[in-house]
Amino acid sequence: MAGRIPLILLACGSFNPITHQHMRLFELARDHMHQTGLYQVVGGIVSPVSDGYAKQGLVSSKHRLAMARLGLQSSDWVAVDEWESQQADWTETVVTMRSPSHSGLGHLLREEMTRSSLAETKHRYHYNRAAEKRWPSTKDTPLDRPSASGPSQLKLLCGADFLETFKVPGLWRAEHIEEVVGHFGLVCVSRSGLQLEQAIHESDLLYKHRHNIFLVHEWIRNEISATEVRRALRRGLSVKYLVPDSVIRYITEHNLYTQDSELKNKGAKLRPLTKQTVLD
Repeated sequence: MAGRIPLILLACGSFNPITHQHMRLFELARDHMHQTGLYQVVGGIVSPVSDGYAKQGLVSSKHRLAMARLGLQSSDWVAVDEWESQQADWTETVVTMRSPSHSGLGHLLREEMTRSSLAETKHRYHYNRAAEKRWPSTKDTPLDRPSASGPSQLKLLCGADFLETFKVPGLWRAEHIEEVVGHFGLVCVSRSGLQLEQAIHESDLLYKHRHNIFLVHEWIRNEISATEVRRALRRGLSVKYLVPDSVIRYITEHNLYTQDSELKNKGAKLRPLTKQTVLD
């Protein structure tokens, strides 16, 4: 199984708050990509959206970053990147995925990446170099892990509902869809009620790049929704086992997801819609 392509999975989104479902996507995607026999997943990136996204009920990025880091403390291969969340304006997904000189993603993966932890360090690398460092194609590669070699690839990890966003008028530019799907590729995890194959069939652009869209079927259904988590919190209901305990404690300590916080950005248009209109 030598010679697999090193792969890094990137998940963009609100993470408002991060849930067990968000983290489960990474595990499902990694298993699937390994089973293709072509890839070795060497890292995962959680990239929370900027406050400029202007979605109703979106709490400050500093809180969403903190919760994401708490939630991923037990992961030895998925880390949180703050670059996108720290931008003054909302950033197109394709911009986040481009060269590290543009997005900062190249400084994400730590030099010290072990099976037990993602150690904090001042030394960070371009994700290609990080991948090669962690999964060198040498005789030292652990026998229970297939070796990976060559430059790493970056693919966008998403839920099935992400494909539906391509249909929303004004939300995506055609050339951005082309680049995200055609150049980088998607790893899309299915959720009940959505037909991934049909979404691809009905879009000429997605169909054109269907071989770069990896569909992952989630046989053990997990319907945890950040929207429903926030709703439960506003109503004083328990969200234990829906989000990590450390995240619940953080929410309580900072009094997040109240009736008042849900009114933030109410009535505002999502920034992608207004930004695309200006660009057009």
